[in-house]
Amino acid sequence: MTQIPLGPHHALHSKNASERFILNLFDRLWEKFRSRVSYVNNYEKLVQASGASFFNDHIALRTFCSQNPLAGISSTSRIFEALGYRGADCYNFEDKHLSAIYFQHPQPSFPKVFISELRTWELKPSSKHIIHGALKTHRTNLPESFLTDLHHLETKSESSRASLLEEAVEFFHELPWHLPEKSDLLELNLDSQYAAWVLVHGYNVNHFTSLINSHKVPALDDIEKTTDALLKAGVPMKKEIEGARGSKLRQTATEAVLIDVPVLENGKMTKIPWTYAYFELAQRDTYKDPVTGKVLRYEGFLGQQATNLFDMTKIAT
Repeated sequence: MTQIPLGPHHALHSKNASERFILNLFDRLWEKFRSRVSYVNNYEKLVQASGASFFNDHIALRTFCSQNPLAGISSTSRIFEALGYRGADCYNFEDKHLSAIYFQHPQPSFPKVFISELRTWELKPSSKHIIHGALKTHRTNLPESFLTDLHHLETKSESSRASLLEEAVEFFHELPWHLPEKSDLLELNLDSQYAAWVLVHGYNVNHFTSLINSHKVPALDDIEKTTDALLKAGVPMKKEIEGARGSKLRQTATEAVLIDVPVLENGKMTKIPWTYAYFELAQRDTYKDPVTGKVLRYEGFLGQQATNLFDMTKIAT
């Protein structure tokens, strides 16, 4: 039987129930992502063959911003905030009608969480109508009692923690509204591919990210070498690396995989192929802090690079 390689969180140490819960949650999200994004298997083989290690730098989530029902960053981030994450920086992507915040855990080795939201009120009326129609069927938000339980995991039994984990996983994996009409999806995609993506995938993880710095072997010690190795393994990659040599953050990604997504057509459920997720690579280099003068590794994100990565899920229809 083929042994599944160790995941990107296996080497992270947890000091308490909350940190164990976080790593278990990331592992569960990783399992589904890994099963759908075939390029991960190519990457894992490269890492294993070279004797490298693999850490997850960050995950990304996409959302609709809505007041009623409450949806978007402020709603989706609550699970992570209840587990100790805090907002670290915010970003605006004007041409894509997006806002974003990345969240960091006090344990600096834990993955970052990058959550973006679509400012739906900026879209054309027909697009807003489609999105609002979906949001009207949005499931009930997680109650405050759930967040309280997450915040006080140390006082909970193992069975209670397991139940809370299942609820958290379901929040991300289950579509939060009714299946969309195929015609609505295609129309919405013409206005915003991001909106169309959220309509069919909900709050599923958009990408996991290999931290190049964690490889620690000469064969894969920078983003160019890792990209070239993946290309030689037959993995289709983004044409350009975001960030020049010497930049504090450099990023690239595989192409997004296509999966069959359920939609409605003439009142019946059918499936159509749609972009799902890509696997990202990130190399974090040092910079001099302008205030303290200290040389630090850059831990944030760069807006222009991120906006180009959003385009990885574009689909031709």
